[in-house]
Amino acid sequence: MVCPEQIRSAREGKELVGTNPSSVEIGPDAYAAWRASILGAITEAIELRLILRLAGPLRGQKVLDVGCGDGVLTMAAAELGADVTGIDPDPRMLDAARRRSVGTTLGVRFAEGGAERLPYPDSTFDTVLAVTVLCLIPDADTAVREIARVLKPGGRLVIGELGRWNLWAAWRRIRGWFGSRTWRHARFRTVNELRALAEGANLSVIDAQSAVFYPPIAILARLIAPADGWLGRKISVGAAFHAIAAAKLRSQ
Repeated sequence: MVCPEQIRSAREGKELVGTNPSSVEIGPDAYAAWRASILGAITEAIELRLILRLAGPLRGQKVLDVGCGDGVLTMAAAELGADVTGIDPDPRMLDAARRRSVGTTLGVRFAEGGAERLPYPDSTFDTVLAVTVLCLIPDADTAVREIARVLKPGGRLVIGELGRWNLWAAWRRIRGWFGSRTWRHARFRTVNELRALAEGANLSVIDAQSAVFYPPIAILARLIAPADGWLGRKISVGAAFHAIAAAKLRSQ
């Protein structure tokens, strides 16, 4: 869920470090390596639980997963009974997502496309999920308005994004300064900035929570993760991940 990093010795609880900052980019192999680490597994599980909690009951819902990557969130929503479409601009990610869905009977499909111009009619989906997508899009306002367009009146958008003020963001900024293609132009946001994006698309924010209050160190993730959900309902300061749920007015 969180944009993956190239890591060294995460299983040993060491700080997350790039093996070659100038060549780091998001791809299926990087996601797989991230989830195989202790730090990645803990962080991914926390974020997935938060996004699905904010999405609410999904059984029977028509869901769009924008920037679906390799399909983990798409499949999780489908396992909860949703009819899910995952869309992503990267063919490599879509190939990995389709492989993930092979052999299942779940209602899931994948399509190529970007958030700024979704190939769907107005008011198509009951729920739209957009997780760690806006941080990598130059015009997030346009993307959120486009997402709102395809959302049915009364439908729900859940945005999950990388937080602005935390040790994870500081490390990513340093990597960007040293040439990381992934982080060079990424934009990290506060909860209030996410609210503003949703409200700018005429959506009403109904909930906001944060997560990942530990630094990018596996041993500290193990210690702090059990309290992460409680912290996320109380505060947002220092969190590496923020999520909001917003509704489209029925009159729209």
